[in-house]
Amino acid sequence: MIARLISWVALSLLLSTLALSALAPLRDDVTWAHAAASLVAFALCSIVAESLLRRERPFDTHGRMALWRHPSRWPFARLADLVANSRLVSSWVEPLPIAAMVSDIEDVVYVNYLVEASRLEPLVPWALELERLGPDGRWALFSFLTYRHGHFSFRFLGPLRRLFPSPVQTNWRIHVRDPRTKVEGIYFVTNAIDHAPPALAARLFTEGMPMHVFARSRISRDEETGRIELAFDPGEGSAPEATATLAPCEAPVLEGAWRECFGDWTGFLNYCVPQNRAMSAQPWHARVTRHEITLPIDVSKAQPLAGDVRSSTARKYVGDSAPVCFRVAGLHFTFEAELHDPVKGSVETSTSAARSRDP
Repeated sequence: MIARLISWVALSLLLSTLALSALAPLRDDVTWAHAAASLVAFALCSIVAESLLRRERPFDTHGRMALWRHPSRWPFARLADLVANSRLVSSWVEPLPIAAMVSDIEDVVYVNYLVEASRLEPLVPWALELERLGPDGRWALFSFLTYRHGHFSFRFLGPLRRLFPSPVQTNWRIHVRDPRTKVEGIYFVTNAIDHAPPALAARLFTEGMPMHVFARSRISRDEETGRIELAFDPGEGSAPEATATLAPCEAPVLEGAWRECFGDWTGFLNYCVPQNRAMSAQPWHARVTRHEITLPIDVSKAQPLAGDVRSSTARKYVGDSAPVCFRVAGLHFTFEAELHDPVKGSVETSTSAARSRDP
């Protein structure tokens, strides 16, 4: 509470400084000395507020509190690092409403791993729980899906969306639920995109999109053979790394743990594909956040893929597990709203906050 109060005092001082600077040429009794004094006070309040907020919202190894690092070494990139990692800046913008956004995405490639649930438990945010699979709850699903946006922007822009870029994005995720409301959704361990402005905006303005920036990324598909190639290069940045070469194949017959958890290929798709929301949690606000989306996918049209997937990032989460992959041709995606569910009373779930550490 004290940190947030100081942060808003700092913002008020900044706005006062700007107003004084604008009025200085017009009024004799308003001087640059007044503006300079306000600016010094703003800087001191900002330093104190940032320090207090970082205690409340420490760095984590995953999710939105993970350290952001732009892959470039240019001064603009260093400024982006400062803004993206600032708890003070995010506290200023988080009350702002988020407008609905849309995109006509294509070549959605899912890479899925069935993993011992105990391996993924450390990724589960405060107040949420992991969706466990199998007759004894031994397993859980980890996925990363990649796609190319189609003019990703605000819905109210209508045809003007065509002026916006179509970046490549990847989402790395686990399935979670809120044990109090029984609402189920996806928790993003990390996301990345190949354009810095939307990555920085997602990082600052949304609670559940821990977006990072690729140094280079590629998704390509051969129209004749259906062969797909993915390549994510984080460079010196904090985005995930992966390469994959995949080709269409027959739907696999699930065996072993996959069969125990899903029964057959259709059962697997019906669990993996339908998704209506991303979920995250903010213990400093005592709430769970839901990003409600519309993502219509006909699972009967999912195309199985087989091939080679290599990722040092995935290996950290899934070890040597072998992936099961498929592709969805394209669909119209809509981000509808960011909603909040208060968490009252004590939470027994193991928390990310307790495991957090300042890098």
